[in-house]
Amino acid sequence: MRIAVAGGGISGLVAAYRLRGLLGEAARITVLEASPRAGGVLYTGELAGGPVDLGAEAFVGRRPEVPALLGELGLEEQLVTPSGLRPLVWAGGRAHPLPERTLMGIPSAAETLHGLVDAATLAWVRTEPERPPTWRVGGDIDVYSLVAERFGAQVAERSVDPLLGGVYAGSSRSIGVRAALPTLAAALDRGAASLTAAVRSVLPPPSTAPVFGGLREGYRVLLEALAARAGADIRTGAAVRSLARTERGWALDPIGEVDAVVLATPAPVTARLLASVAPEASAAAGAIELSSSVVVALSLPGSTELPQNSGVLIGTGEGLRAKAFTLSSRKWPHLAARGGALVRASFGRFGDPAPLSWTDEELVTAAVEDLRVVTGVPVAPDGFAVQRWPGGLAQYAPGHTERIAALESGIADLPGLAVAGAYLHGVGVPACVASGTAAATRAASVLV
Repeated sequence: MRIAVAGGGISGLVAAYRLRGLLGEAARITVLEASPRAGGVLYTGELAGGPVDLGAEAFVGRRPEVPALLGELGLEEQLVTPSGLRPLVWAGGRAHPLPERTLMGIPSAAETLHGLVDAATLAWVRTEPERPPTWRVGGDIDVYSLVAERFGAQVAERSVDPLLGGVYAGSSRSIGVRAALPTLAAALDRGAASLTAAVRSVLPPPSTAPVFGGLREGYRVLLEALAARAGADIRTGAAVRSLARTERGWALDPIGEVDAVVLATPAPVTARLLASVAPEASAAAGAIELSSSVVVALSLPGSTELPQNSGVLIGTGEGLRAKAFTLSSRKWPHLAARGGALVRASFGRFGDPAPLSWTDEELVTAAVEDLRVVTGVPVAPDGFAVQRWPGGLAQYAPGHTERIAALESGIADLPGLAVAGAYLHGVGVPACVASGTAAATRAASVLV
């Protein structure tokens, strides 16, 4: 049996690993990755004498996929949890505590926003349950339109945008409610009397369990373990140029005929490859837009008095170039134990590709200047690392769930073909692990 996995990011490597488990040692699995390295938007670099993740640096710890996978691979000791410090939000020219008991920044009570928004906005939030609901059952709109109408623009720009910017490299204007906040959409569909009531109904009970997890030596240990256990022929710098059906299976340029294929490629690449074999699915994938971002990691002297917070998120319209800072050596005890201080600055939102074109010097200068503004601390880095992510994250725009349904139904009758990736059912690492697992199961179903 020959199986091809197009795309060597986390979704593709999980698919290859699962395929090996499903099909056994005799299967010939080839992973084709267009870029010079596998891993996709997961990448661990070196800074200040140790590993530092320069892509995603955490995963949602309350989902089971990553801890379970680490257990399978014998990497349980790599699992680390944050210190428990909370982030700040920079809005209105000063720092505020991140509101508590929110759903992606959408508040469950006006009191949590005190100081972050003005008095008129607080009053508007407080009286929201008294206004007739405006949600259209079964519909979908961008998050900004929902939140600004019910709670005011300041809530969207100062509470919601900072969080969506970190998850999607987008904003409340580019992200749809139904795909990004499915539990909220379901509560509104069920007839919640107000947005406040809907948010309260879907918030989980208060818990002391860590919200996030990470890997002690960075995501590279997970990527390396998956590659090793998959036993696949992993070819980098090998873009898939075409996909066609054959009498027995599928033909891919550049490797020829195979029995099954997993497309773990970005949405635009998936759209191109499906164009001739599944036009409707191709059109659905082609409608998904991507956002670019840049990560700048700074190494600072240990004497740098960073705030006792996990990071600083930047509200919309604040006149700063960075969209967020992770105070990594505050957030992660294992990084603090190294000595010195580590900070990650994030740049780039949907519709603003400019940071990609800035030089490393320009990016570091912007990071240092903005960090000084939001912390009030003199910052003098003694080392840095820059990682650019062109087209790294899919935008879950309004109508995203319908597009994905059309994509998946468009290939449902094509045996041995499956899709995986962060543009399908979630951008986080746990969702990608689930996506790769599901794709492997579908692709292997015609072979076992």
